[in-house]
Amino acid sequence: MRNVVLSLCMVWVLFPVSAGIQSICAQSEVTNNEKTKQEIIDLSKTKWQWMAEFNTDALSNLFHDKAVFVHMGAAFTKNQELDVIRKKEIIYKKAGIKETSVRIDGSTAILLNRISLESIVGGNEVVNPFVVAEIYVRNGDEWKLMAMTFTRQVYEYTLELNK
Repeated sequence: MRNVVLSLCMVWVLFPVSAGIQSICAQSEVTNNEKTKQEIIDLSKTKWQWMAEFNTDALSNLFHDKAVFVHMGAAFTKNQELDVIRKKEIIYKKAGIKETSVRIDGSTAILLNRISLESIVGGNEVVNPFVVAEIYVRNGDEWKLMAMTFTRQVYEYTLELNK
């Protein structure tokens, strides 16, 4: 039952994002090649570093104005996510990336990271295994993060977006 509720919540939160992605996708097509995939992987790694360093200026530039962030207990807008980082309500210490997968379609890139996230939440140091989905859209000559969702990993499996 919990999985059904979580799935419905994800659809409810991400549905408006998909409409925004469709309008943005019409702006520019991207070459789907290994170089572009590596660009997305590097951008994601840099994002994790900025989050750990509380670099909200760089993150603000990366995050799309209509971005959504879905955590285990809440969903945030761009400004809410930046406030959480700025106020150190969640301290992202280290994202140990175990596996990454990227799929590109048009001007949209979907990146999945299987990570072990070391963080401090509510003053408690925690380590959680997550699959983090990041949706990037090409806006002119730069990528913008449109959505990021954290799903706590219960079962071991392999990401298969590249196939």
